[in-house]
Amino acid sequence: MKAGFVQFSPEFGKVDENIDKAMALIEKADAELIVLPELFSTGYLFVSVKEASNLAEEIPTGKTTKALCSIAKKKKIHIVAGVAEASQTKLYNSAVLVSPSGYIATYRKLHLFNEEKLWFQKGDDGFAVYDIGPCKIGMMICFDWYFPESTRILALKGADIICHAANLVLPYCQDAMITRCLENRVYAIVANRTGEEKRGDKKWRYTGKSQISSPDARVLYRASDEADETGIVEIDVSLARNKRINKYNDLFNDRRVEHYSDLIEPSS
Repeated sequence: MKAGFVQFSPEFGKVDENIDKAMALIEKADAELIVLPELFSTGYLFVSVKEASNLAEEIPTGKTTKALCSIAKKKKIHIVAGVAEASQTKLYNSAVLVSPSGYIATYRKLHLFNEEKLWFQKGDDGFAVYDIGPCKIGMMICFDWYFPESTRILALKGADIICHAANLVLPYCQDAMITRCLENRVYAIVANRTGEEKRGDKKWRYTGKSQISSPDARVLYRASDEADETGIVEIDVSLARNKRINKYNDLFNDRRVEHYSDLIEPSS
């Protein structure tokens, strides 16, 4: 199958313009699966809960998810994209999965980064895997990469491809995801944004370099750090489903889970 990412620089608060730009880039993509950045339609650098609330949308009835569903139907593709979600009185940093048939699922970011903790609630539904036909996918958002448990859980649940919507400012993720893919024998599509946001006395620059990495630790595509870019590669799903390392070792069967209790019950 063909899968990849769209990388660009959203303008803060300009939802319609950001959606239009993303749709135009998706329109040109020849792929069955596309991943967009975190909070692609709103921008990232909020300065108040009120501001986040004004820009957040209900899922799947908000304009962002509706636009994604429309282009997914037209192009006959699946899309994962980062959206600011309003759910009753709570706000979440979320990602949606849509298909040619419409909305499928929402993932709410589990591991909030920096001031996100001031605007958003922690995700409350855990990690899930979805069968989209050619492959099974799992969703993560940005800082989730820092926790190896995120990728491991998705891999154990059967994900072939990790769809990682991101607004990265730290320089480590792209290299770290190569190891995440190797230690779980999965593909990962990191869809990062580019550009700079200035809000009051805050200024953040995003690293770009969106990336597709393979189960055998190859970088199949890495984007530039500045340009709008769509990266698409051919993915051999069978490579992610073979967890054998050699004749005697199987990545998952060789785990000694009886000795891993300290992961959830650390010593005092």
